[in-house]
Amino acid sequence: MTTATSILDAIVRHVDDTGFGAHGLHIRTGSGTADDVAEHRWTPDVREEIHSAAKGVCVLATGIAADEGLVDVDEPIAASLPGFEFGDGVDRVTLRHLLTMTSGIDMPWSATELTDWPDLAAEFLRRPSRGRVFQYANVSTYTAMRVLETRVGDVGAFVSRRLFDPLGIEDVEWLRCPNGYVAAGEGLALRTEELARLGRLIRDGGVVGGQRIVGARWCDAMHSDWVEREGTGPGYHRYAMAGWGGPGQLWRLHGAYGQMLLFDDHPDGDTVVTITADDHFGADAMASFVAEELARQR
Repeated sequence: MTTATSILDAIVRHVDDTGFGAHGLHIRTGSGTADDVAEHRWTPDVREEIHSAAKGVCVLATGIAADEGLVDVDEPIAASLPGFEFGDGVDRVTLRHLLTMTSGIDMPWSATELTDWPDLAAEFLRRPSRGRVFQYANVSTYTAMRVLETRVGDVGAFVSRRLFDPLGIEDVEWLRCPNGYVAAGEGLALRTEELARLGRLIRDGGVVGGQRIVGARWCDAMHSDWVEREGTGPGYHRYAMAGWGGPGQLWRLHGAYGQMLLFDDHPDGDTVVTITADDHFGADAMASFVAEELARQR
């Protein structure tokens, strides 16, 4: 019989056998109040940077605002940023394009991008768009949150009040650029179990404890209407709103160094595996093992 403990035991053995640099592991299977939960740690339980898994938080924040009619993800962002200079074709870019990495604006990642320019969003938007071309970039999510800021006020405060507080996650700091805006695509630190709370919310379609936090369509948008890519490795051939498809019958939120929310995408699947780690190059193999193990135990 598949249980959270049986899944956890298999993953713990694999981590110990392979030397994957895991910090924490959280397994949730079942549904709602009937959830079966198991946890394991290799390092002290402290908050750690979740890197690009934060992009999922940005999608949820956008969804909450859209549910209330504060923002339209298919409206050109130029309507919200009247003081900005827009490159060729950028006036047609929408929030949906920014969140699915399909703005077509070319701006390579830099470790210092938040401080490379007087205004990162302004630098991004003044460059031309090549159409609906997939280009993964933190600046795309950063700019999306700059748009959201015009509708909800400070995004960090909005997320804390409307998303983290209902999940019982308190006093979360978000890295900010010199202009005071949240880094958006990164810069959030959470404990493994706190990240797992986001996983439960997403798996359960935006509801926790009987309270709707965000519309189910935004949780679904993380693993539907895929942007297909060619010439990539397993688990990177399709992208939605913050979610990667695969490996196997999984989809995932995936941050650098192995911060992952892994969702069983099988029709009968209800398991969420949360991993925090410091092992950038071992993360893909770990995700593949989890996919294979869930299929084996299903």
